Amino acid sequence: MVIPNKGALIKGLLLLVSFLVILTAMFMPFFDGKNALRAADRLFNSIAKGSTYYIHDLQKQTQALQDSTFTANLKFDNQQTAEKVARVLEVSGAQASVDGLRVSVTGDLKQVLDAALADADAMFRNDEASLRQKYNMSGREAVFVWWKSLKEIDKDLSRQKKFKLASFVETVVKKGVEVGYNFYGIQSQTASSKAGVLTFSLIFYIIYTLWWGMAIMFLFDACGLEMKARAKKEV
Repeated sequence: MVIPNKGALIKGLLLLVSFLVILTAMFMPFFDGKNALRAADRLFNSIAKGSTYYIHDLQKQTQALQDSTFTANLKFDNQQTAEKVARVLEVSGAQASVDGLRVSVTGDLKQVLDAALADADAMFRNDEASLRQKYNMSGREAVFVWWKSLKEIDKDLSRQKKFKLASFVETVVKKGVEVGYNFYGIQSQTASSKAGVLTFSLIFYIIYTLWWGMAIMFLFDACGLEMKARAKKEV
């Protein structure tokens, strides 16, 4: 096979091989036992953690709930989950009874949400021990049970046409419970404290993307392939 442009072929192969070498290195555990992708993911999560804390504001908003006594009928996939839900709700001060897959709960919604947010806050601060002691289950499991409980409470309040309360419960789930669960075990950092690493990551991403594009361009050029503007047809 005749190569029209051997110089472009050499450049393309050098860029391609070096690109693949770096790509292989990125998947090796060179960063505290993690590969580059996992290390970067953990870095960005730690920075995101510092800017996604809404729990304190939600705790202030629950204070505005007036006459928040509620009754709800919740349904779950299995009895084990239903029993755990009842346990968590009872610890929060509500009355809960299990009947197969169903849990009937009566209590003060403000008190229930305060308890859920307190547990989510503990997980956000990486304090799993307090939840393990309180519920005799792992912190992640306890917060997941809260997630299941509040999702069902949200549904039942909507069925009762208590849409304002249901909407607030949904907000607590998304900005409180899910945040506490997702950011457990991650140390919070500010973007300014990692400005150097972030700048390097952005520059590396741009250069590495161009690196691949240049390798392909030179290889195409070596084979005699090139892009040309299409001739304009005169009408």
